Amino acid sequence: MIKTKSINTKKTIAVLMGGRSLEREVSLKSGQRVSNALKKLGYNVIKLDVDESLIENLTSTKIDLAYIALHGKDGEDGTIQEILEVLNIPYTGPGVYSNILSFDKIISKQIFKKSGIPTPPYYFLNESSFRELGVSKLLPLIIEKLKLPLVVKPSAQGSALGIKIVYKKEELADAIISALGYSKKVIIEKFIEGTELAVSIIGKEKPEVLPIVEIVPKKAFFDFESRYSTGKTEYYIPARISKEASEKVKATALEVHHALKCEKLSRVDIILDKEKEIPYVLELNTSPGMTDTSLLPLAAESAGISFEELVDRIVKMTLEEI
Repeated sequence: MIKTKSINTKKTIAVLMGGRSLEREVSLKSGQRVSNALKKLGYNVIKLDVDESLIENLTSTKIDLAYIALHGKDGEDGTIQEILEVLNIPYTGPGVYSNILSFDKIISKQIFKKSGIPTPPYYFLNESSFRELGVSKLLPLIIEKLKLPLVVKPSAQGSALGIKIVYKKEELADAIISALGYSKKVIIEKFIEGTELAVSIIGKEKPEVLPIVEIVPKKAFFDFESRYSTGKTEYYIPARISKEASEKVKATALEVHHALKCEKLSRVDIILDKEKEIPYVLELNTSPGMTDTSLLPLAAESAGISFEELVDRIVKMTLEEI
């Protein structure tokens, strides 16, 4: 069990939660749970539902640290981090650069490819190319190259929102239109059959890789409902994979963490190919969920770290930098 340093009850922490992204309700749950933990730890806590009064709220009192419990747009794309940089308010999680790189899945997948990190083969298309360049005529060629089934997803979105698995060629156009409702760019990706895994990483100088979480949703894939509804998904910690595969998955996750210049915290989502045991990286999350069913707290608990200890450790990593 990891021991945390003594609590400084004079520190005031603003928990940033809610916001206006499509992941608002999840963020509110994460923020409330984090707030409860911080209060138990003895910190002064201010809960802020992020809206147009954000700057006024952040500047009206002395805040020692902002705990980012936001998910999705504005919370994980570098926006809130940049605001806090301007205000000179320290904050939890990776910095502006890492958030920008990881939130846009096209950018992060390009980095994975250039770094030699396995990621499912893909193409991306944007909204204007359908309207102005007639790229809908390319869809049969994309199917021919990547082969069915395919995964269609928004390029900048979280919590599996807007993702569809396409099994028939007739379904591809509708899946793209649906994904474009969440983002102006979409990724069409080869479906990899295998074991879905989540690898959480925490720490600064020597990041610690927590036990791997194996995700077994009762539906076809780990969608929004499966992620946040109790009983919709089974989790196995540590994952039921070979020791060799486990070492490979952890090494890949750590490589992704460094490739996207992350600091202090991240969660890497991976599909372990069923036949060759290749860990294909799907994405990296800079503000992992902190709800009762979220993967980072589950991994920490398996490592002997209580939820309060996890929150305290995330906070202290930033406070030590001040």
